[in-house]
Amino acid sequence: MELARRKDVPEELKWDLSLIYKTEEDFQADLEAAKQLADKIEQAYPGKLNDPDRIVACLTDYEELEKKLGLLSTYTSLAVSVDYYDTANLEKNERISAMYAEIASRMSFIDSEILQADDTVLDHAIDKAAGCRNYLKDLRRRKPYQLTPETEKAMAALSQSFETPYNVYNMAKIADMQFPSFTAGGKEYPLGYSLFEDDYEYERDTEVRRAAFKAFSDKIRQYENVTAAAYNAQVTTEKVMSRLRGFSSVFDYLLFEQKVTREMYDRQIDLITSELAPHMQRYARLLQKKYGLDKMTFADLKLPVDPDYDPRLTVEKAKDYVKKGLSILGEDYTSMIEEAFTDRWIDFAKNQGKETGGFCASPYGRGSFILLSWNDRMADVFTVAHELGHAGHFRHANGHQSLFDTDVSTYFVEAPSTMNELLLAQYLLKTSDDPRFRRWVLSCQIGNTYYHNFVTHLREAWYQREVYKIIDEGGSVNAETLSDIFRKNLETFWGDAVELNEGAELTWMRQPHYYMGLYSYTYSAGLTVATETARRIEREGQPAVDDWKKVLDAGSTLDPAGLAKLAGVDITTDEPLRDTIRYIGGIIDEICRLTEEINGITV
Repeated sequence: MELARRKDVPEELKWDLSLIYKTEEDFQADLEAAKQLADKIEQAYPGKLNDPDRIVACLTDYEELEKKLGLLSTYTSLAVSVDYYDTANLEKNERISAMYAEIASRMSFIDSEILQADDTVLDHAIDKAAGCRNYLKDLRRRKPYQLTPETEKAMAALSQSFETPYNVYNMAKIADMQFPSFTAGGKEYPLGYSLFEDDYEYERDTEVRRAAFKAFSDKIRQYENVTAAAYNAQVTTEKVMSRLRGFSSVFDYLLFEQKVTREMYDRQIDLITSELAPHMQRYARLLQKKYGLDKMTFADLKLPVDPDYDPRLTVEKAKDYVKKGLSILGEDYTSMIEEAFTDRWIDFAKNQGKETGGFCASPYGRGSFILLSWNDRMADVFTVAHELGHAGHFRHANGHQSLFDTDVSTYFVEAPSTMNELLLAQYLLKTSDDPRFRRWVLSCQIGNTYYHNFVTHLREAWYQREVYKIIDEGGSVNAETLSDIFRKNLETFWGDAVELNEGAELTWMRQPHYYMGLYSYTYSAGLTVATETARRIEREGQPAVDDWKKVLDAGSTLDPAGLAKLAGVDITTDEPLRDTIRYIGGIIDEICRLTEEINGITV
């Protein structure tokens, strides 16, 4: 179980970044072209953006510049994400980040000058524009919060520095933490961040699982103060930014870019906390009875319902499952899936220095790049389907919209990814009538899709909200405060169904989402839309699929409510979320019924 160094990982398990740049010469050529285009824009347009034609011409050039900068920064950041021990790639990524910040500062005059133009000029520019029409509309929306040109230029120049808290967090977590082995049952076991999260959390041997949790918690606790300091710097900076831009609260500032209301944000957190908790507590009690545990602890929550029915799966089998499961989305979609596997979009490797979790990057003008760690489980198949949901979304959006119209609100961006998980489950349930197989698929939905998005990320969101309340009132946070908040968070949700091991309160240290604004709650928001749409697809078939593909094509031309409406879901009310919670409860009810039928265990 010891992780290999990156250089020792077989090539077929790595993604192929030559799909962005085949050679270093190609990279350098694009780098030089970006610098020249930035020089051209800076020479041609300052002081002249008071004419509709010049505004459109400038934004056309600016879009091309952003395309190149996007490719350059994606290329270098992806190289770092799989090996934080590679100092050459780290230095290269830092150089590109610094260049990006420097160019952003120089380009800041564009927005400032456009907003100084007469409203009639801006109206005519919007009428004339095609690919930048929504960019201009969004710019007008930001006008009340725009600072002076000089201040905006300084803020853009500091953009790389604003990433420091996140970089400190990643360095501590991925590069600096070296985990010692631990002992359970007289045997020594190796330990690492991904080994714990990908293996030991699912380990059926209770002594090993709980010993791993304790050893993992003991190690990360050694970094609690530096991690808390990094996070305090992040949220304090966001509060300062909200105040400088004239927002009444840091919540308003962070939700502004998502184009959703505070009511929609609070609804996700409050309803799931109050109405989903009883269902998940029942699920926890089922696991306790199924495993005959003396008590149900936080370290036991990732257990599969049926540990003997958890077949190991190859990457090739994963491709087969995903292609068949998502075939309802059409031949073009399954062709993309084939391309993703054949052309090595996916980094399956487990190696030292690699980021944990999973993500998908889809630079405009290229395919997508998916990071995960393959562990031969059905959970990994759902992860592949999830990340391919992002890839499919941006394959559609990038193919139908300008770069400016692909910046989808984070409130909605997790809908296409979680949709794929639900479609995969729908397919699997149709392949067999065996009760044990059915329970396995349903428990994968609860243990992976809904637990991950409606429990793990939602508890993060509850915690985040409490932190931002403190910051909004002028306070600050430290390790003790953050642990106290997270402990209360878990107690509120799990009640007396789950005993919190020492170390459960440190869960706040384990996620990077806190450095991405109000992102954590959007997983449940996206999955709410996905659940309602997937059920509609199951009922109606092709008409619902056609509407969903229109949503994927739309990119960011609509706000989250508009995109959801196009899919047939009204997220301006609480009914879709309540329906989804009832649906989750129904799945848990069926898992309990099947467990009684198969094992004679009742909850």
